[in-house]
Amino acid sequence: MSGCLAALALHQRNPSLDVRLIEQGDTFGGNHLWSFFDQDLSPEGLALITPLISHAWPSYEVRFPTRSRDLHSTYCSIRSEQLDQAVRARLPESAIFTGQFIVDLGPRHVELRDGTRFEARAIIDARGTGDLDYLDLGWQKFVGQEIKVAGGHGRHQPVIMDANIPQIDGYRFVYTLPFTSDSLLVEDTYYADDPTLDHDVLAGRIADYADRHGWHRRTLIRQESGVLPIAMGGDFDGYWQSGGAEVPKIGLRAGLFHPTTGYSLPDAVRSALLIAAQRDFSATALHDLLYQDARARWKERGYYRLLARMLFRAAEPDARFRIMAQFYRLDQRLIERFYASNATWRDKLRILMGRPPVSIWRALGQLFERKKGMR
Repeated sequence: MSGCLAALALHQRNPSLDVRLIEQGDTFGGNHLWSFFDQDLSPEGLALITPLISHAWPSYEVRFPTRSRDLHSTYCSIRSEQLDQAVRARLPESAIFTGQFIVDLGPRHVELRDGTRFEARAIIDARGTGDLDYLDLGWQKFVGQEIKVAGGHGRHQPVIMDANIPQIDGYRFVYTLPFTSDSLLVEDTYYADDPTLDHDVLAGRIADYADRHGWHRRTLIRQESGVLPIAMGGDFDGYWQSGGAEVPKIGLRAGLFHPTTGYSLPDAVRSALLIAAQRDFSATALHDLLYQDARARWKERGYYRLLARMLFRAAEPDARFRIMAQFYRLDQRLIERFYASNATWRDKLRILMGRPPVSIWRALGQLFERKKGMR
């Protein structure tokens, strides 16, 4: 996704550039749905991404055992099919290379398994994670099913967290997006210590959730899954070097994802615009630009890594939902800034104020761990 957005932004702003987009799969974006709040993006970022949006809702809901709440922020989703169509429609045919496996990559070359070799002023690596052993991680993992419900499902807005379910394998919630009156995505999601994903077990839990809500006559349209890193700390420079010391990098390869949600689309949009605005497209210039940007993002997000440690290490796994329930009592504008990685110092104090819904001693222990999370 980050590579596609960079290619689209580059072509839009610099149409004379010879841009090539190399993808291992047969389509761009795989089988995914990316979601975001519109306030996560700058006006320029929204302009880039708006043609790709498949669905948008003016509000959403959260549900916890102690309370439910509607929040009036625009929530948007992009289907991978829409991304693939946009790339093929906007980029020249000569720019598109799908079904290609990369065997070697450097700052100025790419070699494919069939022996094809590309030389360029710069190669930008957007192939996913580097060596995760350099990072201290928890995981957000999920299986989602898009289903068609005979007679309709009765939901009119997204429920991005429904924690009124048994708390298994960490903080567990169900996420639902109503696409039409009779079709919706139902996703079983976990903030877990272990990245292992049992698709059959989670599919069974989705079926139980659907039955509990009266969606008995249903048809499976598609299924997706994912495991997103949640950063609690680590060695950023070691991680960056692991992906190629002099190679320009974006997306997860560059460590660009929200430390407490795992979401990467806002960073991908920002990186795409940053690259497209440059005049020097040499490998050295792009590497230095992208490294400094990713390093700055890592440093400024130390507070978010602290919160991730609070969630994973200061709370018992089956009590983690209490932290999220308390967070969603806060002012909506604070919540919006939090998701956009723009929390003010007042926001940060407000989030930590009051009696924490976790062990105080464990919470203090994670505060003293903060330097580790700033490396």
